[in-house]
Amino acid sequence: METTYIKTTQDGRTVEVIDGWVCLAGVREASSLVPLDEHPNRQAIARAVPGATHVAGRLPLTLEQAAIAQGALSAAQRSFDASPAGITQRIRKAVWAKTAAEGVE
Repeated sequence: METTYIKTTQDGRTVEVIDGWVCLAGVREASSLVPLDEHPNRQAIARAVPGATHVAGRLPLTLEQAAIAQGALSAAQRSFDASPAGITQRIRKAVWAKTAAEGVE
């Protein structure tokens, strides 16, 4: 299990990237980062967390934290399970991504 520390929240919970997921206190939050410019609630996030440049689920991240998180997420994507089950899972994710991009939910 690959773990990369990102930050500690104000209430003491850790934000980490664990096996390709941004996690809050060990619970999965997001598998990708969204730039703040592309987030639908960007104005409220920018007011609440000055300096935030990216969001992972409900977690705002600064540019430095986002760079660490993106590096860990990218590293997790590069290493994959080459077993038949692992390949099936990657194909399933690719099909879902293509389907979602075409507008099917």
